[in-house]
Amino acid sequence: MKFKIAAGVTAAVVIAAAGAASAHHSFAMFDQKAPKNITGTVAEFQWTNPHAFIEIDVPNAAGQPERWSVELNSPNNLKRQGWKRTSLVPGDKTTILIAPLRDGKKGGLFVGLTKADGTVLGDPTMKAGVTTNVSRPGA
Repeated sequence: MKFKIAAGVTAAVVIAAAGAASAHHSFAMFDQKAPKNITGTVAEFQWTNPHAFIEIDVPNAAGQPERWSVELNSPNNLKRQGWKRTSLVPGDKTTILIAPLRDGKKGGLFVGLTKADGTVLGDPTMKAGVTTNVSRPGA
């Protein structure tokens, strides 16, 4: 009897932990149906848990830089996708495809990027230009 109770308690704890882990982050704050390209200069690449970030300065209509914050996956997942802590460095020119924040703030969820030298990171279909109907750099 004690074994059944212990097994039941253990199962309940595992189920509760799994539910909490899967609910750790919602993507509702990003408009994934309205992808957007931003082009600018990398100010900082934060290789941090639980999510890496790209801080990028994007010129506004007046040509003045505005800081955008782009959220990526965890460094562990990025590493498995071929990323390194040094994949981006301050000063890199890049175009990043994002799912923008719904509230209009300057930020979004990373989809893929193309560096000035043509290197593509993220969504591999960006090379073919078929990810979305968003215009591609150089297209």
